[in-house]
Amino acid sequence: MKKFISIVAVAFIGAGVFGVVGAADVQQKQQEVIEKQQQLKEKQTELNVERQKQLAELDKASNKSMQQVSRASKIIGTHVINAKGESLGDVKELVLDPDTGQVVYAVVSFGGVLGVGDKLFAVPWKALHWTAAKENYVLNEEKATLAKAPGFDKKHWPDSSNKWDQLREEVNQFYHL
Repeated sequence: MKKFISIVAVAFIGAGVFGVVGAADVQQKQQEVIEKQQQLKEKQTELNVERQKQLAELDKASNKSMQQVSRASKIIGTHVINAKGESLGDVKELVLDPDTGQVVYAVVSFGGVLGVGDKLFAVPWKALHWTAAKENYVLNEEKATLAKAPGFDKKHWPDSSNKWDQLREEVNQFYHL
């Protein structure tokens, strides 16, 4: 019986020692798993950032090719959408800087029904992005925001350099350029 009690006592002591060692081992393994999860999150973030850069470069290349070699007649009439795919109108005109010959604005028609009651907006050319499918321009603005943008009536275009300069200032502030 003494041997049995000794064996049971040794077994309990061993279990206690191994239990403490096992608990420490489990905690160490848990810490390793947490560290690996953190490393995976960091790697995923890096991959996401890299993917965003690649997509931005593709977008930029697409925009560059479209905006450098397009005829005005191909651009005028092109549909403008926002990032959600909602229609914001279409390009009615292009406004050029006479000193540089560069396109400064795309005049976008928005609102109204069948061209009645619509408002014209001078959208900075840099704010428009050509879609990969090359069917639309994308303007990263909500409809409600665009409705508050500086614009003008189609019968009252800015008719002087001063008025265009004033509009340019308002537009650049609105679009944060």
